[in-house]
Amino acid sequence: MALYEHVFLARQDLSQQQVDALVEQYKGVISSGGGSVGRVENWGLKSLTYRVKKNRKAYYTLMDLDCPPAALKEMERQMGLSEDVLRFMTLKVEKHEEGQSAMLQKREERSERGGFGDRDRGSRGFGDRGDRGDRGDRGPRRPRETGEGAAE
Repeated sequence: MALYEHVFLARQDLSQQQVDALVEQYKGVISSGGGSVGRVENWGLKSLTYRVKKNRKAYYTLMDLDCPPAALKEMERQMGLSEDVLRFMTLKVEKHEEGQSAMLQKREERSERGGFGDRDRGSRGFGDRGDRGDRGDRGPRRPRETGEGAAE
């Protein structure tokens, strides 16, 4: 059997329980096809970069699969028919990662740090350039050339 990582995006107006029910439904499809589902990670409700089927946010879920290609194809077919699933992507992998995925690790680091972004702005405001990018005095402007095509 082959190893896969499968991520799908569910609609924003679903509840977390409905997303969990979708996961259980697709787990059943994989197990009935002779495969098994390993790790399942719910990454939560995240903003999308652009609208997908009129949704600005989606529930992201990662599943580690060990199944034959036919079972995967059936699960993807059912996801394509479902109105609750916006997008999905499956990658074939050599082996599954141990522990948490990078997405969950990033979320935990952010919560430990207490910030929302990945950048530390310090005490500087948005408009303050600080010590970087200061060009100093540039000197006087050179005069504009006059001639054909030049504005007078």
